[in-house]
Amino acid sequence: MLAHLDSQCNVQDLHEQLEQIVRSLKEAATDATPAHTVEKSLLKSLLGLGQSLFKSFVRDVGPGDLGPAVALPEGRTLDRLREQSTRRLLTIFGEIEISRFVYGTREGQKIELAPTDQRLQLPEGELSYPLQEWDQMLDIEHAFGKVAQTLHRAIGLKQSVDTLEHGNRKMAEAAPRFRAEQPAPDPAAEAEILVVSEDNKGVPMVRPVQSIPAGVHRKKGEKANTKQMATIGCVYTVNPHVRTPDELIAALFRDPGREKRQAPEACQKRYWAELTRTVAGKIIRAQDQVFKQMAGEVKLRRKANQAMVHLSDGQRSLETDRARYLPTDANTVDILDLMHVLPRMWGAAHLFHAEGSDAARQFVRERLPLVLNGMTDQLIAELRQMGASHHLHGTKSSRLRRICDYLKKNLYRMKYDEYLKAGYPIATGVIEGACRHVIKDRMERAGMRWKVAGAHAMLQLRAISTNGDWEAFLESRIQQETTRLYPHRDAVKAIPWPIAA
Repeated sequence: MLAHLDSQCNVQDLHEQLEQIVRSLKEAATDATPAHTVEKSLLKSLLGLGQSLFKSFVRDVGPGDLGPAVALPEGRTLDRLREQSTRRLLTIFGEIEISRFVYGTREGQKIELAPTDQRLQLPEGELSYPLQEWDQMLDIEHAFGKVAQTLHRAIGLKQSVDTLEHGNRKMAEAAPRFRAEQPAPDPAAEAEILVVSEDNKGVPMVRPVQSIPAGVHRKKGEKANTKQMATIGCVYTVNPHVRTPDELIAALFRDPGREKRQAPEACQKRYWAELTRTVAGKIIRAQDQVFKQMAGEVKLRRKANQAMVHLSDGQRSLETDRARYLPTDANTVDILDLMHVLPRMWGAAHLFHAEGSDAARQFVRERLPLVLNGMTDQLIAELRQMGASHHLHGTKSSRLRRICDYLKKNLYRMKYDEYLKAGYPIATGVIEGACRHVIKDRMERAGMRWKVAGAHAMLQLRAISTNGDWEAFLESRIQQETTRLYPHRDAVKAIPWPIAA
């Protein structure tokens, strides 16, 4: 009877709130209140109404009194503790207090079962799942402080930067399992060539406290922070794009009147991002982790006799790990990113001609056909001969030697004449763009410094978002957390639920 009266009172209160909103709108119309003022006021009122409705819903579910004891499948029995326990839940409508019965072995011991929490599938912490989603959807794009200000201004919720940072790390804990359980992309949507690419990027880190003795100033040129190496990798497919060296040169130099052809789009891109870190005293190398994940993706997606292109810059460690983790067979091709060759050619040009001069431009244009026609060894010989004939010495001689050494050690993956005829991609635009978007755009803003745990979490979530898997990830995370938090859900389901209303 009391529950019925309480329910009637709740409904009456909700009707009064709604009627008050309608009266306010009519008064605003009569008083010629500006639309923007009404809009903001209405949102505040509707949030208040939502909070009241949510509280009513929780009251209707009830405190979860399943009797003096609950038998668990493994044979144990949990007793209902004397006093109801209250927990706080911060929702998108505001704060809610949930009072419910809890069960354990005895008073003062750990709570082992909270039936109401389980029925509502409440999260582990105080923030509701929708609020966590809003927080992190904004956090992966904007600074934590800005997110806190935005949500406070938009819906009146106050959250600290620490709360947002902690939520970011907690959400990222579900990322490895989600990524490991992802199925292969739709085979019907795949293109002909499978491409694997990766790159490294430094993330500005907070300088360890122990490395800054009290009262000691940094030395001249010593930076206030260090960078931790992050690795980002990508696997995608693309259709062939056959070109001639002349067509490519015209495009690179943006010749007027050149034929413009749309390049095929990369299909079903999947990114992984990791930060080198220490876990339980063991160094976890970012590059190893990314290559392992890309190797798994190749195994998942590669068709029989499909061409696999490994496209990267000249970093030796990437080639070492490529050999260690990725397949090598008659249908695999290693390609040096042309965009890492061109700066060397311009560097060589500037040893003999002024920077920005027409002569330097002509120098590169005349010699680029050697590279694109698979004759880079001839270019190396010509550069060395020019260095000798111009009597280069000192810094200029060293720079020329480094350029020639770089080209020579990469000759085996500079067969651009073959690559162009086969329609293979020869530039790492996909991974370069991802490196900028996933890492730099969020993690290298002015003044930003990261701790290892926070940086790694942010990389994980931004990679998932970039893949277009955000909603699927959130659903997977809730399922993971529900399974972990509520191991006795089958036992509770077998007991008829006492609905309060």
